[in-house]
Amino acid sequence: MPELSRLVAAPSVVNIGHGTLNTLSDILADPALCPGSRIVVIAGKNSSQEVTAQLRELVPDATWVTAENGTEEAAQILATELRTTGFDLVIGVGGGRILDIAKFVAAANQWPSIAIATNLAHDGLASPVSILDAQTGRTSVGVTPPVAVIVDLDLLKSTPPAMLSAGIGDILSNISAIADWELAHEATGETVDGVAVALARTAADTMLFHPGAVQDDDFLIALAESLVLSGIAMTMCGSSRPCSGACHEISHAIDQLFPEKSKPHGFQVGVGAVFASFLRGDQPTAQHLARALRQHAMPVLPEDLGLTTDEFIAAVVHAPSTRPGRYTILEHLDLSHEAIGEKVREFVQAFH
Repeated sequence: MPELSRLVAAPSVVNIGHGTLNTLSDILADPALCPGSRIVVIAGKNSSQEVTAQLRELVPDATWVTAENGTEEAAQILATELRTTGFDLVIGVGGGRILDIAKFVAAANQWPSIAIATNLAHDGLASPVSILDAQTGRTSVGVTPPVAVIVDLDLLKSTPPAMLSAGIGDILSNISAIADWELAHEATGETVDGVAVALARTAADTMLFHPGAVQDDDFLIALAESLVLSGIAMTMCGSSRPCSGACHEISHAIDQLFPEKSKPHGFQVGVGAVFASFLRGDQPTAQHLARALRQHAMPVLPEDLGLTTDEFIAAVVHAPSTRPGRYTILEHLDLSHEAIGEKVREFVQAFH
């Protein structure tokens, strides 16, 4: 019998809006989502007292763990320590780093997890990937997506604007990542998953043309939904391909070469996406991306990231080595150091 459909490990529940943290009780009461009562909450050391107080009322018997280190080694140690106790569910509450740690711990122990986001800085809310620090920079680890995602707009009111707008850059970079994936298909025959592309592009187009700002409820809801869609797109194809291309390689290179200058991930991939589109010769897309980023006062040029032109050139040269085996416009052109320098200077002049 032919396969007529496919099953995807996407969240069973996505609640976005005001007061949605209170829906946690209903989620925990569902045995299909929470198979037992032994719950561990993983939070950041800077978690707000307001969020902590609300959660302690909702899960009074939960064990609380503070995650202070976002390295893969620390996450593995934490997973091992918690395994000796044994839990039925992991709740991650915080930003991208904490949610990634929670997903990693849950996957390592084959426990379900719930993501409660306190910022919208990147597309890891519902993704099958945890981004953790390693000796060579940041590494991507395959995990199981959370069974539920909660984004309570009331919890975002004290979030620094940069930790909201950074998510916009991560979503917009899908446009460049998809172009790289389609290029890889043309040049190497790599398979492109059309459903994953549709989800990732829909998320990106929502951000590209939305007229609102991060202080608007409807915009925050659209951003949160777009982040969830991107995560499902990655789950659909089993990799970060629809959301990660040359733009992310450049960001990883900045983290590795200039860690002291690293900015929020979404800021860096946004600049990377504009440059990659420019390098691809797709000037209309590059202009659209730059316009959308500037609409939200986000970086477009290397100097906006605090990087000199030479530092950005070095990052572009180094970028392909951060994701061996991933084919993007950088690998396709395979430019010399000198040629990359010329392209970067042209890019800076064109978008200054």
